[in-house]
Amino acid sequence: MDPDRIKGAAHQAKGAVKEAAGKVTGDTKIEAEGKAEKAAGKVQNAVGGMKDSARDALKK
Repeated sequence: MDPDRIKGAAHQAKGAVKEAAGKVTGDTKIEAEGKAEKAAGKVQNAVGGMKDSARDALKK
């Protein structure tokens, strides 16, 4: 598994926690930061998935 997938999943989790904390406290800035971090994590995870797919295709 590509390290980007692991890092992306971690960013998604961290973003989800930040987003929830922002909602609970009513802090829209923290909530927005959490949403942005979650989105960045999804992109990073997708990049890692593409790298894995390319690596697997080259092995065949």
